[in-house]
Amino acid sequence: MTTIVEAIAHASEHLRTRSDSPLLDAQLLMSYVTKRERPWLLAHGDAPLPANEHAHFVRLVARRAEGVPVAYLTHSAGFYGREFTVHSGVLVPRPETEHLIDRALVEIDRATARGRRPVVLDVGTGSGAIAVTIACERPNARVVATERSPGAVQLASTNAVRLGVANRVVILEGDLHHPATEYSPFDVVVANLPYIPTRDLPRPPDSAGYEPRLALDGGSDGLDVYRRFVPELPRVVRPGGAIVLEAAPPTIGGLAALARRVFNDATVEIIADYGGRARVVCILTREPDAPPRSSSTQSEPSSSHA
Repeated sequence: MTTIVEAIAHASEHLRTRSDSPLLDAQLLMSYVTKRERPWLLAHGDAPLPANEHAHFVRLVARRAEGVPVAYLTHSAGFYGREFTVHSGVLVPRPETEHLIDRALVEIDRATARGRRPVVLDVGTGSGAIAVTIACERPNARVVATERSPGAVQLASTNAVRLGVANRVVILEGDLHHPATEYSPFDVVVANLPYIPTRDLPRPPDSAGYEPRLALDGGSDGLDVYRRFVPELPRVVRPGGAIVLEAAPPTIGGLAALARRVFNDATVEIIADYGGRARVVCILTREPDAPPRSSSTQSEPSSSHA
């Protein structure tokens, strides 16, 4: 009978040319199949693997070799120190998006320091990773999230319940900010909307090619969705509030320029990730009695939550 360590080693070798992290992928799939944490697997590698679990593991490894993301195979993804349930109808939460969270928390704290209980809007919530994380990290905040996919709305609601914040996260079905208008104005608005130009969309066997096109495709220049969204923001953000938007180097300059046109008296910052890649646009709107802000700045990566 095959042992756990033998099965992991064989799978890791099979995935060596198909994954950037073949050993980790094999361990995560084995953990899912055996319902054991990775430390247990490492300590009990010589334990025999029952035939039915071995067969299940082999099937999952084959799917991973085709490019299917591990998170879709295990229905779980780590984000900001927590585990979120995911499925193929939503994006897999990415480490880069943690920079958006870091900056949103700074702005929530600023609103709190001004004596308000912050109200946060997360547009296009998907699995709910952003909205639920903010609610977990800042118990004083009320979070409203919107999502156009009914399946994703249900999944985000499940994650809010699992992580104990369902009483402070309202999840609404609909396009962009429109379902949440009655909750405005918001102290902080966050969004990770589609920003990949259509010509650059990933395709299988690239893992991202298995993710929903609706959540990735930003149109010919990557800004179609943001071009609909950003001009509406003055109607929903509180004066002196903040807007934190994720993009990537090919489109972030255009997104920042759009933000400056819509908010011509705001500070527009471009924030880099740990790899030095432009990742987040932050718009700091002006208080009614404050002097006009400077047009644009570039900042370094924010500090890690860890």
